[in-house]
Order: sequence, then C-alpha cells, then structure tokens
Amino acid sequence: MAMNRRDAIKSVALMMGGAMVGANVILTGCKPEDQIIGLDFSPKDIAFLDEIGEAIIPTTDTPGAKAVGIGEFMVMMVKDTYNAEQQNDFVAGINLVREDYKAAKGKDFMEASVEERTTYLNELKSGGKLSVESDPKKVVAFLGMLQDLTVLGYFTSEVGATQQLRYFEAPGRYDGCIDYTPGDRAYAI
Repeated sequence: MAMNRRDAIKSVALMMGGAMVGANVILTGCKPEDQIIGLDFSPKDIAFLDEIGEAIIPTTDTPGAKAVGIGEFMVMMVKDTYNAEQQNDFVAGINLVREDYKAAKGKDFMEASVEERTTYLNELKSGGKLSVESDPKKVVAFLGMLQDLTVLGYFTSEVGATQQLRYFEAPGRYDGCIDYTPGDRAYAI
C-alpha cells in the first residue's frame, strides 16, 4: 500500500505522541485562518521566553537556547503557525508562569538563577499544578509547547546543528555506514 506525504506526516506526528509544533501548517501548507490579529509580544516577553528556553537547554560546554535567540523563534512560531486558541493558551501560559513563580517563590522569575528556574519548571511538569488557580491540563499543554518550541528552535539553529550536533554540509557524498560510538553526538539533519 502506497502512503502519501500527508499520511506519512500524520504517522510521524502520532509516533511523537501526537504533539507536533505547527502541525497544522505542515499538514495544510498554510497559516491557520483563525489567528489573533495584531498579536504582539513585548521585548520583556521575548526576554522571558529566552530565560525559559535557557532553563530547558542551559549553557554547558556548548551554547544554550538563549544564545540562539529562542525567545524570538518562539514568538515567530506562535504568531505564524498557531491558531487563535493555541495563541491564547500560550499567552495565558506566559502570564500564569510569571504570576505563579512570584507567588510560589516570592520573587520574580527573571531574578532567579537558571538552576532555580529549571527546578521550578521540572516541578511544574511533574505535577502540572500551580500555586495560583489554574487548569492543570492547560499548564501541561503550555509546558509542552515551550519544550517543543525550544527543542525545535535550538536544534534547527546554526549553533544547535553545528556545535551541539555533528554537521556535514549537504550536498555531499552519501555514506550509509558510519561508525557510531555510544556517547558521541548525534548527526544534524
């Protein structure tokens, strides 16, 4: 049985747990029709998203998510590929995390260290419960959006593809048998 491109993408999305960043754009080839007109993010929002991204992929011996401008990437993806409901959930999630961190920790998220932010986000992901009133399903969905956008943006950036992963410029020769030693970096696509 032959499989067309749309079916193949749907199958991959299902294998990935059904959550795929911008799946509607990939499947339809267009922007969603029901988007928020004039949705805008402030420089403060972008800096906040940079710090969340850095908590997800921190700087180690390679640059972290903040170094690739992950906040701007997230904003571009949310504005260009998310429908109105997803956009509203994303904006509400940003505000919820800001509000909850201050209520739970007694200080602003931007004043915390990367370790404190990472610990907080891990606690949220495992429990899905904020100290302020919220729907746990929406919290988990928002955290999933953040993780998906961070990983996608980081590993498709020049820094992620060349410094975190092994990168071989294409076109090049095809070598179907490359030695791999456990612990080596993965290859960039």
